[in-house]
Amino acid sequence: MALTLDTFNAAAPAEALRLLDGLYEHSPWVVERALARRPFASLAALKWALVQSVAGATREEQLALIRAHPELAGKAMVANTLTTESTGEQSRAGLTHCSPEEFAALQQLNADYNARFGFPFILAVRGPRGSGLTRQQIIATFQRRLHNPVDFEREEALRNIHRIAEIRLADKFGAEPVLGHHVWDWHDSLAQHSDPGFKEQGQLTVTYLTDAHQACQKELTARMRECGFDEVSIDAVGNVVGVYHGATPDAKRLLTGSHFDTVRNGGRYAGRLGIFAPLACVQRLRQAGRRLPFGIEVVAFSEEEGQRYKATFLGSGALTGDFNPAWLEQTDADGIAMREAMRAAGLPGTLDAIDALRRDPARYLGFVEVHIEQGPVLNEMGLPLAVVTSINAGVRHVGEVIGMASHAGTTPMDRRRDAACAVAELALYMERRAAQDGDSVATIGLLNVPGGSINVVPGRCQFSLDLRAPNDDQRDALERDVLAELSAICERRGLGQRLERTMAASAAPSHPAWQTRWEQAVAALGLPVHRMPSGAGHDAMKLHEVMPQAMLFVRGENSGISHNPLESSTSDDIELCVRAFEHLLNQLAVDPL
Repeated sequence: MALTLDTFNAAAPAEALRLLDGLYEHSPWVVERALARRPFASLAALKWALVQSVAGATREEQLALIRAHPELAGKAMVANTLTTESTGEQSRAGLTHCSPEEFAALQQLNADYNARFGFPFILAVRGPRGSGLTRQQIIATFQRRLHNPVDFEREEALRNIHRIAEIRLADKFGAEPVLGHHVWDWHDSLAQHSDPGFKEQGQLTVTYLTDAHQACQKELTARMRECGFDEVSIDAVGNVVGVYHGATPDAKRLLTGSHFDTVRNGGRYAGRLGIFAPLACVQRLRQAGRRLPFGIEVVAFSEEEGQRYKATFLGSGALTGDFNPAWLEQTDADGIAMREAMRAAGLPGTLDAIDALRRDPARYLGFVEVHIEQGPVLNEMGLPLAVVTSINAGVRHVGEVIGMASHAGTTPMDRRRDAACAVAELALYMERRAAQDGDSVATIGLLNVPGGSINVVPGRCQFSLDLRAPNDDQRDALERDVLAELSAICERRGLGQRLERTMAASAAPSHPAWQTRWEQAVAALGLPVHRMPSGAGHDAMKLHEVMPQAMLFVRGENSGISHNPLESSTSDDIELCVRAFEHLLNQLAVDPL
């Protein structure tokens, strides 16, 4: 019979320790220190108390906790002296059935890792869904983490220990994150669609209106219908729109959603979590035969990343009336105009059809968005959720510096007109300038010498600028300084330049009342409310222009990395974000704005 939280809360200290025996390998002190925080309102609250126990421990205690864990496929497994929990986990991952080559590789990795770090490699081998990693995934992770800085890897080991404990805790309490599994699986299914050239390499890339993008539209349409939406359609810019009606035909709607396009070789959760979390909530409403006093409109935005065309926030911008007519004439790398791509995908490709998508804010309560954090803060804190206070302002440019290509061996250093050196100088200036503000960031993410050769001084250098700051004034000052420095560099070096501003987004502070609703939803789960700004841009920035908005962040694994194949989240964290969304819906139903 599964353990209950009431039983655990009421147990005497010695009995409570026994009930959670084996949670942290040979380290009962972790649970013992958490007992002072009883009673726990939820399993999430208990997990947070355990994280706090370890965070408050000394460095020596933390290292002892790490060293209490066995190596993967190590001596303890061979000698059959693993704990029951570790035996089950390593067996489930297939580590007891390694080929001779795999076993030899793991033994060498164990030796190299211990020599570098002085403690065993720790990995939650049951993985983000709890169903287990493959031996190949385990070895690949082992190899990757072997190169981490020592302090970072120690913290990563502790994070994996907490993940192991989280899964063991779920086993003891019979608490399967069923909703989280569903949503995790939906992400896994949608990730099968990827653009040519990337799919063959096992990489995820979905850019605007490609075959993979249209396959995602088709799957999202089917998923919305399966979940019970009353209306499902693809609009004139390729957004997939699902509507679940309210109790009355004239009821206002809550607008929500996020984007399903990706960066090149990106992750499977950025954007898509904000689509699937509300889908899970609508599915549960439909299964219960329940209608709310308001409707729910979920929009899977077709384009947010601006990868194929220079049209960032295209999908959400169309809903706010901010679609730039010039975008239709833009061409991609293959010379295909956006209008042509739209018509090839079965869309009208006309301004009239796009203008008709503009939403009337009076028909909506507001806009809320769930998004993976895309940063390390929650991962380092050990917290699954955070409430966003504001989305930082941002501006982007693409440009080119034009110099003179010349022979690398015969052109003296003081006679060169090197375009790449000019952009390199600008990049270093941006690094210094953004650091002056403390919370501004500046990035050259694209850098290319077209037709470059190893023995030719670069005559052209193409580049991008991405500048962000917490408010519009700070962003504008950063932009002015960077552009002035670019002009000064080019003038001093005798170079020309071309620059195009491709995106400008104002800071989007969360609406206080809606931010409070997210805070109440997080608190209702038994978690502390952590508030933080978003350094990344989101579709909520566009909707902010016409209606109140607020966002919820979900922790990412692997130090919160995003726009990267390592981007990940667990079923348990996804379960919590769906529950938080459900709480917001129920709260709004009884206490409308």
